[in-house]
Order: sequence, then C-alpha cells, then structure tokens
Amino acid sequence: MTSIRSGVPWVSGAVYGIVLLAGLYYALAGLGDGDVARLAGFVAGLAAVAALDEVERRLGRAPAAFLVARLALFFAVAALDESGLSRVLFVLVPFTAYLTFGRRAGLVLGGLCLALLVAGFAVRVPDWYRDVEYLSDLLMFGTGLVLAIAMAEVATRERRASAKVAELSAATERNRLARDIHDGLGHHLTAIAIQLEKATAFRDRDPQAAEQALTDARESAARALRDVRTSVGTLRAAPVSLRAALTELAERDDVVTVRIDGDEPDLDQAAVTTLHRAAQEAVTNARRHGRATSVRVAVTFGATGTRLVVTDDGRGFDLTACRTGFGLLGLRERAALVGGECTVDSEPGAGTSVTVTVP
Repeated sequence: MTSIRSGVPWVSGAVYGIVLLAGLYYALAGLGDGDVARLAGFVAGLAAVAALDEVERRLGRAPAAFLVARLALFFAVAALDESGLSRVLFVLVPFTAYLTFGRRAGLVLGGLCLALLVAGFAVRVPDWYRDVEYLSDLLMFGTGLVLAIAMAEVATRERRASAKVAELSAATERNRLARDIHDGLGHHLTAIAIQLEKATAFRDRDPQAAEQALTDARESAARALRDVRTSVGTLRAAPVSLRAALTELAERDDVVTVRIDGDEPDLDQAAVTTLHRAAQEAVTNARRHGRATSVRVAVTFGATGTRLVVTDDGRGFDLTACRTGFGLLGLRERAALVGGECTVDSEPGAGTSVTVTVP
C-alpha cells in the first residue's frame, strides 16, 4: 500500500488550505452565528487531518485505519463548518483510496460520497432537485470527484512508469557490469598468466627478473580483486538512501571522500539508483583510467533538485577526442531517464569533474 503523499503530495494540503480560508472568511465576514467554539473546533479538525497525513507520510504506509480516521475527521469538520463548503474535503476520499487501494476502491468510494451527498440533500431539503443552487452544488461536487479520480490515475501511471524505468535501468546496468567484469577481470588474469610464464622462464637464468614478474603478478591479482569487489558491490539491490550508498562507497575506497549538504528528500528509486550509479561510474573511471589519488563526491539536496559532483586529481583527458568513452554516454543516458542531466569537465593533466543533477 502507498500513502497519498507518494502520489501527488500537494493536493491534500491545497484542499485543506482552501477549506480553511473559506471557513474563516465566512465566520469573520459575519455570515455565520459567531460561535467561537464552533469555529475553533473547525480549525482544530483541519489541523488534525493535516497531522494525520504527516503521520501517514512518516510511517510510509497507509492502512485502512488511516482512511477511516480521515473520513471521520472530514465528517466532524463538515459538521462544524457553517459555510457548508467543507464538503469538498470528501473529494479526497476516492483520491486517497485510489492511490492506496487501487482503482476499484477509488471508484466505489467516489460513488458512495456522491450518493451520501444526494441522500443528505433529500433528507434536509424537500424538492432539492428543483433548486438550481443544490443542483449546481451536486454538479460541482461530481466534477471534483471526476477530476480527483483522473489525477489519481495519472499519478498511478507515473509511479508505474518510474518503476519500469528503474527496472530497465537495472537491466542495462547488469549488462554493463557483465561487460566490465569480463573485460576488466579478463585483462588482469591475462596479465597474471603472462607474468607467471615470465617468472617460470627466467627462474634459473635471471632470478631478479623472475622475482619482479612475480611482484607484477601479485599486483595484477590485487587490482583484479578490487575490480571484482567493486563490480559485485554494484550488483546489490539498489539502495533506498543515497546518503547510505555514498557512505558505503567511500568506506570501500580510502581515496574517496563524501560531503553531503542538506536533508535528503523522498527521492524515488529511479533517482537514487541514477545518482548512486553515476557516483560509482565516476569513481571507477577516476581510479582506473585517470589514476587519481583523491576523489571527492559532493551532494547537495536543494529545493528544486539534487546535485551530485564527483571531482578527481587524475590525469584528465581531452573531451573533444573522447565523446563516448569512459562511460560518459551511459552517464548521460541514465540521467536523462529520470529527467536529469549530466555534464563532464576535463583537461589533460587537470583532473575530471562529473556533475549530475536530478529534479
């Protein structure tokens, strides 16, 4: 089950604000009976609904109890609201149910809310169906229900699309890692085999050359082990927290330092995977190709997006002569999948800087 906040997080807050302003205006303009206690209860009820949404967001799940509690609070607020405008809150019932329990639940509760409104009119107002004002209210409420359900459908499809992008990205990543393991490990094993053959050939004729060959073989084996550990690490399940993933990345390599500014927002899985993989790719390129001795990873969580910058003190390279090498094309494609962008700055002898932004 998914909470309302993971769909379109601003909808509920906007509706609560509109209802609050309408109720306060009705009371302060002297259109009601001036009951201060009733007005205070109305405001407190809306505050309780907002608090319930916050609890739901923090828990990260939405059991049926939340929906029932929200519905009860809506009835309380509507009963305390003299203006009668609080009935618009019930538009959120099918919206929330759609996002949490699926399309059928949303449609059923939407129809039930409409039926309750008609029943209320029938009980309180004889011949309400002949009154243009009540017919207009019914029409507007019905329109609100349709728009709420349509918005929930759009949010649900967007969520599914993001999950699909993450799945495709993971498949692409596995294929890339398979090639990296094959090429990198194969290269190191070949080098080890050659050095061992050299050590065998020179064992009697030139012991010093044989010893050097064994030393080179041991270094190749160590590099192969590091590459395997890095590649296997990236095959793990995508991390939920970018902060935790980058911290682990730094712990695996003592030349990597990580700095994080701001509080991590509720990023979707595709964005977390994109930023994590971009950092891994940039660090790997800096170590393997740039021969860097220091790599700095900086992340800034801002109001409009997340910015990842990886800089190194490696050899650098000529961008005009290397447009698709060093995994640059893959970085740009991965960032584009989540609506972000990737830029690379480098010069021979001046290190490399990779910047990835995700909105």
